[in-house]
Amino acid sequence: MDQIDIAAKAIGEGDVVIACQQEAGRFSAIADELDAPEPQFVDIRDRAGWSDDTQSTTPKMAALIADAMLLQPAPKSIDIISEGMCLILGPADLAIAAAEKLSDVLAVTVLFGPEAQIVPTSGFDAVVGDLRRATGSLGRFEVEINAFQQSVSGGRGTPDLTPPKDGALSQCDIILDLSGKASLFPAPEKRDGYLRADPKSQPAVADAIFAASQMVGTFEKPLYVRMEPTLCAHSRAEKPACSNCLNVCPTGAILSAGEVVEIDPLVCAGCGACSAVCPSGAITYDAPNVDHIFRRISSLANTYRSAGGADPSLLVHDDHGAEMIGLAARFGRGLPAHVIPMEINALSGFGHAEMLAALASGFSRVDVLIGPKTERDALDPQLELAIAIAGTKIALLDFMDPDALSDHLFEQDSIAVTTAPILPIGTRRQVARLAAKALNPDTKLLPLPDTAPYGAVVVDTEACTLCLACVSLCPSGALGDNPDLPQLRFQEDACLQCGLCTNVCPEKAITLKPQFDLSDAALAQSVLNEEEPFACVECGDLFGVKSTVDKIVEKLAGNHAMFANPKAARMIQMCDNCRIQAQYHSDNNPFAAGERPKPRTTDDYLTKRKDH
Repeated sequence: MDQIDIAAKAIGEGDVVIACQQEAGRFSAIADELDAPEPQFVDIRDRAGWSDDTQSTTPKMAALIADAMLLQPAPKSIDIISEGMCLILGPADLAIAAAEKLSDVLAVTVLFGPEAQIVPTSGFDAVVGDLRRATGSLGRFEVEINAFQQSVSGGRGTPDLTPPKDGALSQCDIILDLSGKASLFPAPEKRDGYLRADPKSQPAVADAIFAASQMVGTFEKPLYVRMEPTLCAHSRAEKPACSNCLNVCPTGAILSAGEVVEIDPLVCAGCGACSAVCPSGAITYDAPNVDHIFRRISSLANTYRSAGGADPSLLVHDDHGAEMIGLAARFGRGLPAHVIPMEINALSGFGHAEMLAALASGFSRVDVLIGPKTERDALDPQLELAIAIAGTKIALLDFMDPDALSDHLFEQDSIAVTTAPILPIGTRRQVARLAAKALNPDTKLLPLPDTAPYGAVVVDTEACTLCLACVSLCPSGALGDNPDLPQLRFQEDACLQCGLCTNVCPEKAITLKPQFDLSDAALAQSVLNEEEPFACVECGDLFGVKSTVDKIVEKLAGNHAMFANPKAARMIQMCDNCRIQAQYHSDNNPFAAGERPKPRTTDDYLTKRKDH
């Protein structure tokens, strides 16, 4: 029995992993012939087998196989329907040429500039106007056009145009932009259905035209992120707080919606940056979810260690990195035996929690191999935060040469793993705290960068009046009060450092202090400010703050028309119940309605008649 027969038998029996990515197509065809599930594949040769390292790669192979056998979460997606309505922008000659090529497969409309002259056409529509804005994505673009004009059917000569109209709205499924002007969207390469090409480059224009011709039908759009609005700390009471996701989203898929943010799943390109910078966990990456990433990290480290390996290094990469590793293995030195590659979909979503989890799970070093499409604006702050917690065991690698990548990895100094491995289970904040404690067993307090989502609230007790506005609006419940005493309480572990408390404090008495308190004290409430309560002058019940009541009495008693009367001024020093009673029994009781009018009867009306 040859190897193909052995593979076919294993595929027919199911639950098989084939360590040959190069022949994946052939084994998939065998599965189709046998009407069996498609087998899982793992690339062993490129990532482990082909290496100049003389050390054994068996532990690394075992780890990669264990990673491949983990159950993958079912992907989530949404259907997008494109009926082929295409809007073409660009110089008249180029736009017309593109329209003529696409008119057989798409419903084409060419938008000429306001000064252009419409040429009579039969295969497509032509309009005149100035494109003001565009929104949406594949299958649901909406455009607004100023000075909009359509041609009027006529006889000989140039077609007449309708009067210009501003603010004309229209919809289309595809936009082919050959104008050479500024992009209509941020990160245009990530906007599905928006094809932009340099009009001076014939190959680029040809590629864009071909791509447009293929965008007809029903397409599956992955749902990359999941949103939990109740956890969002974007805003409260029209006061701004966290806007991290808005600042890093490259496509503009995230918009403010009052107290929370909204994510357009059709515009989202799945970079994962929003989930990495979200301090509360309101946004989580879901393709796959973070729990699966933590399981992969733990599985790789545990399997490598169980197979006899020591001091492994984790190399995180995307599809660009996979190509680099393959080239390095086939034509160069490959990867060292202790370097374990882990491919993920979105490098920008591999934040500080994942980096720390890898170190705390048993890896000696974590390297993230970035690519041309990596969102550095989100990844760099996450790296800075992770280094502040774990030290220089984490780095971003920016190599475009496979040989340079191999040389760097082979020349790295070996780092011994001294941390007892943890099991990374929980939310990103929980795992980050667990990992930080494991990596810093003798440290109680770590200073962090200003952008960190962990820290303390510092209160100026001289300025604070205990109005508790910060308590009522704190989105995470980190700030609290005491129903029995005038106290401002704080739980550091729950603080998101969103800044809402600093924005709402009328006395500007609150500042933020980024830090990581690894002690158990961070899990309990502490008193930031407290004062003596005031006793009601009538019943003696405690209410309010004595210093505040004294200040109000000092400013209003005898100085304000409403409190010129000593009796009225005394009401300031009463609790709610006593104040109502005093007001009710006062001479100028606002609740007094006077004598009720006497009901009128039939006899009352008859006595006034002249005939009675």
